Amino acid sequence: MISEIAGEVGRLLTMSAFSADVVLAALPDPILVLDRGDSIAWVNPAAEQFLGAGSTSLRGNTLASLVRADSPLMALVALVRKHGTGLADHGVEVAGPRLGSQRVDVRVSPILESPGGLVVSIRPRSIAESMDRQLSYRGAARSVMGIARLLAHEVKNPLSGISGAAQLLEQNASEADRELTRLIRQEADRICALVDTIDQFGDEGTIQAHPVNIHEVLGHVRKLAQGGFGRHVRFTERYDPSLPPAAADRNALIQVFLNLVKNACEAVPEQGGDVVLATAYRHGVRVNVPGTRERMSLPLEISVLDNGPGVSEEMRAHLFDAFVTSKPGGTGLGLALVAKVIRDLRGVVEFESEPRRTIFRVRLPIYQQNQAPEPGERRHG
Repeated sequence: MISEIAGEVGRLLTMSAFSADVVLAALPDPILVLDRGDSIAWVNPAAEQFLGAGSTSLRGNTLASLVRADSPLMALVALVRKHGTGLADHGVEVAGPRLGSQRVDVRVSPILESPGGLVVSIRPRSIAESMDRQLSYRGAARSVMGIARLLAHEVKNPLSGISGAAQLLEQNASEADRELTRLIRQEADRICALVDTIDQFGDEGTIQAHPVNIHEVLGHVRKLAQGGFGRHVRFTERYDPSLPPAAADRNALIQVFLNLVKNACEAVPEQGGDVVLATAYRHGVRVNVPGTRERMSLPLEISVLDNGPGVSEEMRAHLFDAFVTSKPGGTGLGLALVAKVIRDLRGVVEFESEPRRTIFRVRLPIYQQNQAPEPGERRHG
């Protein structure tokens, strides 16, 4: 497809209804146009997102300034220039200061109407691979839910005591301490609500969707982290302020991001630990819903990034399975629950990891006004 587009660039420029910019900008895959010196002449919006920079700052930079000189991508570009025909490679590792290290499918095609010009099309493999993984995640948390049902009664009793004790402390506390006691009571009430609906969470199906402000959820999670397990961590927020509401459940998302942020805080060093919370709107991200023929748009991306040591190779294939953990004393239930809840919210969760750069990404649908329940969606009373 990309080679055909490259061959049609010159013709499209002469059409009144279209331009090459319009055609290439509509593609969901990152596209770069290189001149004869391998400098970037043009990028589409997907490439700006992939490279983490705007077109103005990217133009004029050489490809070698973005990826390592020994990258297979550089070798592929050289081969296309040598033979004058388009070439593709799959599972190519692309690494550089802006990219970290990512595995992608890539195609490089010459622009026939512009001698020396090349079109580089990149397809990140994370989404395609994550969808394969979603099928294996479907049963990852079922055992978790069985245990949760068994313990629900024992959990609610102490929670009631905690909430009552916090209410008594609040009567004689200072205003600053009252904020903490109110936080304790809110969290106890939230966990009780989760326990009350634990049987429904264990069923097959999706959670009823409401409009949820992602940034409010992340702010609540950050406050909880900074008051406890994340005291030693420096938090950075990189938010897209124009992000629309997610079609989700607030309590479920708090549970998801508490798990992800807690894992990140436990992974970073005691000194110099950094956790980045980021949001972005990704145009054109559509995925197959596991178990159906339906395709769904998941443009909302929420990321939790840490500078810990990374996920070991032996852990990666089973990271979202129940009872799998590398933490001393850990239960291995947190990420299994994350996978289960995000699946029920009709989203996907994926990760990439290397030393000092691990990212967990959650992709969710946006909330549409007067949104009707999806087929098979359960209504929670």
